[in-house]
Amino acid sequence: MIQVNDLVYEYPTTCALNGVSFTIKNGSITALVGPNGAGKSTLLKCLAALISPFSGSIRINKLDILQFPRECHRIVGYLPDFFGLYDSLNIKQSMTYFALAHRVPDDLIPKRIIELVESLHLSHKLYDKVGSLSRGLRQRVAIAQAMIHNPDVLLLDEPASGLDPEARISLGQLFKELNAAGKTLIVSSHILAELNEYATDLLILKNGKILEHDVSLESQVSQKKILCLKLFHTPEDLKKILESITGIHEILEIKNNLITFTYMDSEQKQHELLLEVLKLGLQVIEFFEKRQGVQEQYLHRIQ
Repeated sequence: MIQVNDLVYEYPTTCALNGVSFTIKNGSITALVGPNGAGKSTLLKCLAALISPFSGSIRINKLDILQFPRECHRIVGYLPDFFGLYDSLNIKQSMTYFALAHRVPDDLIPKRIIELVESLHLSHKLYDKVGSLSRGLRQRVAIAQAMIHNPDVLLLDEPASGLDPEARISLGQLFKELNAAGKTLIVSSHILAELNEYATDLLILKNGKILEHDVSLESQVSQKKILCLKLFHTPEDLKKILESITGIHEILEIKNNLITFTYMDSEQKQHELLLEVLKLGLQVIEFFEKRQGVQEQYLHRIQ
């Protein structure tokens, strides 16, 4: 869906993007993460064809957006970190205005508004002024404005900023619903733990460069898994016992009767592994897979 090659963007005192290259697959939710000043917002603005890079290329759904920025605006929806709303308008008026700005045909606007307010759970507030809404509802109105022209790609810069926990959970569910409807999303956020709820891929940016761009968060993609085994009692020769079991690749840690190790086999073999552990007389309390989420993947690569 998105292909970026050797993107460069400079401000007077810093190079915000320095030879950035990556691809985003269709139908994914990519978490864009990195420290403050890494270049995340600049990258999203380039992808949205709002600023032009000094060099490099960007293609979205095979469209060269540097050559055809107006066409890009028809297939991309963009929500900036600091978004603007017209507080004196009600939701319907605001969405109508943005639909006209995006040149949505007049006869399609009412239907599109109904579809969006229903999917974003705004139907009961359709005639309320935007200025009277809570932060969470205002965020949904801003997303609706970014989606009014039914774009294929959504670029969201810190969408959960300032939201309370309940609103953040609701927003994550919304992203999954949008993705299920066929949208490709890139979400920039500092709240790494919450990205686990919906992100399928990870893009790490630091000092204007890509550290990682091909990290899948869907555990079934990788055969190498991290398993945890908690015992009631840890025998002295435990490490020797575990190393004798087929499939255990590397014992990472033994601490407080909790053993963490890598395992290189199928889920069916995991079942057989547990049976073998029990046959060896080890008293198992817990046995589970430790998932490598956004935070773990990020910390592992950023250090």
